[in-house]
Amino acid sequence: MQITDLLGLLGGLALFLYGMQMMSSGLEAAAGDRMKKILERLTSNRFLGVLVGAVITAVIQSSSATTVMVVGLVNAGLMTLNQAVWIIMGANIGTTVTGLLIALDVGVLAPLFAFAGVVLVVFVKKPQLHHVGQILAGLGVLFIGMDMMSAAMSPLRNEPAFVELMSSFSNPLLGILFGAIFTAVIQSSSASVGILQTLAAGGIIPFSSAVFVLFGQNIGTCITAVLAAVGANRSAKRTTIIHLMFNIIGTVVFTTLVLLLPVTDWIEALVASPKAQIATMHTTFNIVTTLLLLPLGNYLAKLAIRILPELPEENEEEMHLAYLTPIHLGNKDGALGSSAIYVDQLYHELRRMLTMARGNLSASFQTVLTGDVSQIAKVEATEEYLDFLNKEISKQISSFIGLETNERSSAVISSCFTISGNIERIGDHAMNVCGYARRLAEKKASFSAQAQEEIRQMQEVCQGTMDALLAENGGDLDWFAKISAMEQRIDDLTVQFRRHQIQRMRDGVCSEEACVLYSELLTDFERIGDHALNIGQEMAAMHAAE
Repeated sequence: MQITDLLGLLGGLALFLYGMQMMSSGLEAAAGDRMKKILERLTSNRFLGVLVGAVITAVIQSSSATTVMVVGLVNAGLMTLNQAVWIIMGANIGTTVTGLLIALDVGVLAPLFAFAGVVLVVFVKKPQLHHVGQILAGLGVLFIGMDMMSAAMSPLRNEPAFVELMSSFSNPLLGILFGAIFTAVIQSSSASVGILQTLAAGGIIPFSSAVFVLFGQNIGTCITAVLAAVGANRSAKRTTIIHLMFNIIGTVVFTTLVLLLPVTDWIEALVASPKAQIATMHTTFNIVTTLLLLPLGNYLAKLAIRILPELPEENEEEMHLAYLTPIHLGNKDGALGSSAIYVDQLYHELRRMLTMARGNLSASFQTVLTGDVSQIAKVEATEEYLDFLNKEISKQISSFIGLETNERSSAVISSCFTISGNIERIGDHAMNVCGYARRLAEKKASFSAQAQEEIRQMQEVCQGTMDALLAENGGDLDWFAKISAMEQRIDDLTVQFRRHQIQRMRDGVCSEEACVLYSELLTDFERIGDHALNIGQEMAAMHAAE
């Protein structure tokens, strides 16, 4: 093999992978969010789930991308493990489209695709057409890379060492192992299958050996989802186990069939082209495996739970992010739909923060009213947790938003950043209230009966405001009007209670220490309302941007 052939092979592979990445990026910008919503909503039964998974994967030409989206949805609690099973089965069927396109020799139109895509990107100003152009250009570059690899590998058929290596794949274990490792390395089953088709078309590897490599490629494609599940919850990890089980079971079944029956002879008799033979086997593998496992989908989910059970010994009290997990944006298959999934995870994490802040507010006011400072330690622990969550969320948003290219998603994520900070500030004000209770206890002072009644009203209004935020419906103008009205109610009560305080000072029914603390308490009360309004505004903005 000449050095020029090697360079051509590497260049062709680079173009193929870059074309896949261009298509993925274009699809992410054009329709990533929509695909996520389709996956989330249209999984009511197994047949519909399989269909949705197949169609979406056929469009994006990556089962890994679909599976990564599913992992994110399961991790965020937006999809059950049972629903994920059907999507994964469908994704494995949809991923065969790339091989079918190669078999149909669509590559002859590659220059036209590339040219049309570049024209749309360079000369058309409409953003949506830019995304379409990126998809077309990616498709063209993909097939141009495929042609380069084919030309570069042609001399290999005369290389005894390489021919001997390819012939060794007639051993099922070696073939499966090579296919799995190679696909895991490049993280694209579409690319690895395309390369295999090129080798077969050049007469370098016989179809009887190529099938075992093909089976291994189906296993190797699971690596992307495995990487996406790192740091995710156990349900998300079980999703990757199901993906692995599907392909391993299919590989065992088809390897057995190929060894016992003349399956390869049947396919060779059916289609003459080596590319078409591999595409046919790839499609048959995934469709038949899906049909075999479709009645057993729920059992696969149960088996995944048995393999990765809940660990009762895990300390759930330890500070942690419950929903938000890192998304591997550097991976070409991991980007698709990641923005929408990330926003969903952020939303659930922020609701968790809001619930904790609500509890702290209620407890802090109650501490002031009862004088029971024993509860302050619990409030302090929760406040420390809120600080942790705000810090971790802010760190992840900072690293994510720099890579985000979708303007709508950027706006929503920025709103989440602001919401997190405001929730943390509400937690600080709850701690201030606890501080007043501690100082009252130390000074053996107390508020008057009227002041205590006003504090009860403060507690009621604050609790109602937090409840309204937790019941948010950002698309509902009446909801935001309610938040605004409650903030105005807090402002009005603050003014009213200050007047009452001044009157109590004149009447001499308020001690000096209690007066100072009550004034500070009113300031915190007003600030809580301000932060609640900020949160409501950002929630409404999030929904407006979607």
